[in-house]
Amino acid sequence: MASEHGCSLPRVLVASLALTLAGLPAFAQEKKPRPSYSCVVNGKRIVSDRLIPECNNTEQRELNSDGSLKQIVKPPMTPDEREDAEKKEFEDKAKIAAFNDAVRRDRNLMQRYPDEASHDKARQKALDEFRVSEKNSNARIAILLDEKKKLDEDKLFYVNDKIKKPLPSALKQKIDANDAALEAQRSIAQNAQTELGRINRNFDLERDRLRKLWGGARAGSLGPLPDTRAPVAPEAAIAESKRPAS
Repeated sequence: MASEHGCSLPRVLVASLALTLAGLPAFAQEKKPRPSYSCVVNGKRIVSDRLIPECNNTEQRELNSDGSLKQIVKPPMTPDEREDAEKKEFEDKAKIAAFNDAVRRDRNLMQRYPDEASHDKARQKALDEFRVSEKNSNARIAILLDEKKKLDEDKLFYVNDKIKKPLPSALKQKIDANDAALEAQRSIAQNAQTELGRINRNFDLERDRLRKLWGGARAGSLGPLPDTRAPVAPEAAIAESKRPAS
């Protein structure tokens, strides 16, 4: 009796285990429903469980297993479309970089000049160096013009309405040196005037922008800063340099 009991228990366990194992393949064979793809070609809707080759030139709708839209698969771009997309991407990145640069420069500008008085002080300091240069050049030009006047008088002794003689080499060298020095000093004075105009123009642009920022404009909202490194035309520079500082 005990032996029969002892043998029956393993049989029950074996039978139960066999049933369990028999059920495993059925579960293993179950697969999640695949999403489907659909598109319309020549007015006819095509459905497949994978991307549809016939729809390579049109968009395909990828659906979830419940029939809801998962995404729209765009067709491959043509070379021209790809070129346009790359161009737009480059332009978008350039706009973002310009905006970030404007934000950074606006913040630096406000940090450097918290008020108009500090900006005016910086303007005068920047102008002083070139004002001194222009003043020194003009003083030197006046001296050279006096020397030129004397040299011209000496020249008349050799070249006039009645006499035409070769100039002595020493006198000719002095005249040439005077002419070269005058040209150099006039160029320095002109460059100083041009630089004064450029500086005033830069500070005018900065002041106008700062007034808006001081008034509450958000950094970067005023667009990119103009390129103030570009030289001013000589005529404009002269006019700018004669304007009183605001």
